[in-house]
Amino acid sequence: MEFVIQRVTGASVSVEGETVGAIRNGFLVLIGVTDTDTEAVADKMLRKMLNLRIFEDENGKTNLALKDVNGSLLLVSQFTLYADCRKGNRPSFVKAGAPEHAKQLYEYIIEECRKECGNVQCGIFGAHMKIELVNDGPFTVVLDSEELM
Repeated sequence: MEFVIQRVTGASVSVEGETVGAIRNGFLVLIGVTDTDTEAVADKMLRKMLNLRIFEDENGKTNLALKDVNGSLLLVSQFTLYADCRKGNRPSFVKAGAPEHAKQLYEYIIEECRKECGNVQCGIFGAHMKIELVNDGPFTVVLDSEELM
């Protein structure tokens, strides 16, 4: 499982010109799933993400977590995080999870985040989405479950 976490002052996702999710201060999280990922893997990734101290405290140090700043989440499924570009010029996506499995884990992640965070918005699984964001810093962190296990 991979999460690309971007600290944002604002982000939104739209489908066919209609905004389906928008946040202010918080994280835009792009989520990639493989077939070997489980709810236990998702739980570990969620704990790490929700407790990342990447917001600035009163001294300008990155010392605060999402809950400390009453931050929001915008969660977007993105199978292209598992693009394999080693051969040729057209990426292969064979490492990306099967859609049914990936959707189930994506929905699980959304529900678990809603238990921890007051404002959780999301994209639409499998839809062609447009994402707008203001990356704060810029500050982007990549979490890879293989590195956390």
